[in-house]
Amino acid sequence: MGKLFSHLASYRRECILAPLFKLLEAVLELFVPLVVASIIDTGIATGNSPYVVRMVLVLFALALTGLAVSVTAQYFSAKAASLFARDAKKALFEHIETFSLADCEKIGLPTLINRMTGDMNQVQSGVNMTLRLLLRSPFVVLGAAIMAFIVDARAALVFAVAIPVLAIIVYLIMRVTVPRFRAVQGDVDELLSQTRENYKGARVIRAFNLQDKERESFHGRADRLFSRQISAAGLSALTNPLTSLVVNLGIIVLIWYGGVRVDAGSLSQGAVVALFNYMSQILVELIKLASLIQTMTRALASARRVGAIFDMTSSMEDGTRMDSPCDGPAIEFSHVGFSYNKTGGKVLEDISFTLERGQTLGIIGATGSGKSTIAALMARLYDVDEGEVRILGCPIKSYRLQYLHDNVTLVLQKARLFRGTILDNLKLADSQATMDEVKRALSDAQALDFVLDKGFEAPVETGGRNFSGGQRQRLSIARALVHGGQILILDDSFSALDYKTDSLVRGALAKRKDITKVIISQRSSSVMSADRIILLDNGRIAAMGTHAELMATSPIYREIHYTQFEKEDADV
Repeated sequence: MGKLFSHLASYRRECILAPLFKLLEAVLELFVPLVVASIIDTGIATGNSPYVVRMVLVLFALALTGLAVSVTAQYFSAKAASLFARDAKKALFEHIETFSLADCEKIGLPTLINRMTGDMNQVQSGVNMTLRLLLRSPFVVLGAAIMAFIVDARAALVFAVAIPVLAIIVYLIMRVTVPRFRAVQGDVDELLSQTRENYKGARVIRAFNLQDKERESFHGRADRLFSRQISAAGLSALTNPLTSLVVNLGIIVLIWYGGVRVDAGSLSQGAVVALFNYMSQILVELIKLASLIQTMTRALASARRVGAIFDMTSSMEDGTRMDSPCDGPAIEFSHVGFSYNKTGGKVLEDISFTLERGQTLGIIGATGSGKSTIAALMARLYDVDEGEVRILGCPIKSYRLQYLHDNVTLVLQKARLFRGTILDNLKLADSQATMDEVKRALSDAQALDFVLDKGFEAPVETGGRNFSGGQRQRLSIARALVHGGQILILDDSFSALDYKTDSLVRGALAKRKDITKVIISQRSSSVMSADRIILLDNGRIAAMGTHAELMATSPIYREIHYTQFEKEDADV
């Protein structure tokens, strides 16, 4: 948690002034019972009305000063907590951005979102209340006890017994509730994960009539979360009644003992009232402290969870190289092996090939053969387990990720557009791109016509859901062309395009001789014009060569090709 709370260091002034003003407020409150006692013993008992008026004015002065001091303390504590939360969220977001794709998949997107939102909000509330009450409440409790001993040492023995009992109660409840609140936050993660999964897979769930099953699963998780919240909150809620019980028992003893002493003439009535007020102050502060403990237990549990993210380091070490040599092949795989689960089977095994600059590589194969994995390795979304990948003449691990991603552009099959306008999405990676460059990219991606119809400022909803699948893919291809780079990887990015549009896009890309292109597809028509085609089968290279060579030597490739072309003929 050190990295998390290090962001408070920038606001030392606020973190110091907030509790100091609260302590000043507490000091003013501790003088109030003494003033009241003097009004009773010196003013009312002797009939000295001017003295009573002066002391009442003193009480007004203490109240107004206390109000001003309290508002000032609230301002500094709220400012420190909100600025701390802002800086911590920024740092957390930047830290998460350094994680590799494998790291994010391991942690889980719902968990990361919950850390950024719910957990950080809990931490902010905890910091705010801690600055206001962590020193003030114990100070008032101890100060009230000390003032009670000043008023009457024998009667104040009640305080000496009550305060340790109260401290033990608070400690035991906090010790039990902290782990329970931590478990509650874990259940929130699981519930958020299922909610997100159901939202994204709503069509599949309805198509298979799984609504009742998913509803029962959700209700089960929600009931478990409810039970744990009730258990944790119930134990935490015991703080108030238990502390009230102890304090009220102390008040009963105090009034009884004080009455006996007053009747005997060894204690004044004002002193009894002052002792009663000090015991009441302790009760009020303990109620505040109980609320603080509940907030702190949640905040500490959340802080540990956020701190665990800060303590994580990316499994992918960044390189240092920010340039590439002019010679050497564009892409080179040398005996590459890879698996997503290190204890499971290999997704790729002994993959070796070379692609020269300016050439086009086609990769084809059945679903699950490893095509997309090769694309991810080329863009270094993952690191290989065996062998080596070289990009633009150098080992891929030697490059700074920023430089690598500037030169290797990956277009995924599932096109992702962002909320905004069409132009915002097209200039997402290059805000300085000119309109001529944007229009050329749209023309090559066969998207210029419908963009001109809609307008460059046409709104794009989250995920691009107000566009068809083919439109999203064409806009994604255009965005990649605007971004530029020496290598363009199209991972089944023509799957939603008809054959004619597919052919037109490939023809336009072929004219861009300065770009090395990798086309991954399940259509033989999409890769047949490539300089080299790799046929993958169960993570291995089953055959490699040109379209003509593979038609002559590979039965698997011929089967794929004829099956698809028979279908195309039938469609025609």
